[in-house]
Amino acid sequence: MSGSSLIGVAIAIPEPWGAELEGWRASFGDPQASAIPAHVTLLPPTKVPDDEIAGVQTHLAGAAADVVPFPVLLRGTGTFRPVSPVVFVSLASGIAGCEALEQRVRSGPLARELEFAYHPHVTVAHDLPDPVLDGAFEALAAFEASFTVEDFVLYVHVDGAWTPRSSFHLRG
Repeated sequence: MSGSSLIGVAIAIPEPWGAELEGWRASFGDPQASAIPAHVTLLPPTKVPDDEIAGVQTHLAGAAADVVPFPVLLRGTGTFRPVSPVVFVSLASGIAGCEALEQRVRSGPLARELEFAYHPHVTVAHDLPDPVLDGAFEALAAFEASFTVEDFVLYVHVDGAWTPRSSFHLRG
């Protein structure tokens, strides 16, 4: 009998900003800081039978083939409170590229309903007391970084951490 894996698909935040945002998340006391690389989610945690992973990788390669690299500008902070206790770094540009990529990723074998409407962002504090979330919101209000999205990553949840399994280069 085959098992299953918990996967996620995301745009990894490149260096030096990925490490900087991960450091900020750790500084706020977020217990998930060391287990979750800085990223923009394309597919939230999704359980997939192990014998379907090869098909998922083929699907993701096809999604990457349909999208051209695109610029992203991260700037400032936002929050999902009071709906969800999350503070994030906002995308000032690149939203349409993320949405196009997310739609291609979350189709075919990865088609699923979302709990909330898709909103690309980079989480920097989650499930923390309100004063800590307020501090995170203020601390990163002036954060800014720009980069070109040239690929995205299939992550697998292993031993409590999200581990990269495969990268897919945008070729559209």
